[in-house]
Amino acid sequence: MTLLPSITSQQHLTGEIREDMLALHSRHFADVHRDRFLFDLAEKDWVILLRTHEGALAGFSTQKLISLAIGGRTVRFLFSGDTIVDRAHWNTPLLAGCFGHLMLRLLDIHGPDNLFWFLISKGFRTYRFLPVFFNHFWPAPDRATPPEMAVLLHEIAVHKFGAAYDRLAGVIRPVGGDRLLPELADVPPARRRDSHVAFFLSRNPGFAQGDEL
Repeated sequence: MTLLPSITSQQHLTGEIREDMLALHSRHFADVHRDRFLFDLAEKDWVILLRTHEGALAGFSTQKLISLAIGGRTVRFLFSGDTIVDRAHWNTPLLAGCFGHLMLRLLDIHGPDNLFWFLISKGFRTYRFLPVFFNHFWPAPDRATPPEMAVLLHEIAVHKFGAAYDRLAGVIRPVGGDRLLPELADVPPARRRDSHVAFFLSRNPGFAQGDEL
């Protein structure tokens, strides 16, 4: 089935679309709280939407651009929040393609030296986006995190998540957050042999309880 992708301002979302997003999220996550979901959505700048030709929502990803003063310069982070694609459409590359389009547009505006992607990963499928899009990312299974990148990660994580961020583990442990449904948190044996998946599991052993790398 062909899907129709779009990138829209969060402010332009209708109430119906917001409820559709909540419903789709709730079909993949446990302990979803409506007020918290809608509050998190309201702070975002853009939303990537995937729709069927009939107009049904098949996936979405929320995005926010955060600017911080770090080390005497302004550093910008594109923060990806809730991201979900309906299981019937897991093989589509369209959401990833839309994200790439947004990132390239922001790179044109802000330049490549002061723009970073800040991704939090509640599941191994999300972490696997990193090697798809980037040659260099941290933390990674095959390289240590450079000190300057560790500083950036710490600053943005503290800014966004405060005390929920465990700096020693490099993990966000939200209080009262949602978590993947058990069947989606299950990692098939074949996937565990992937070096990136194995690394994610080693660094975030509490992912099934809602911890985020």
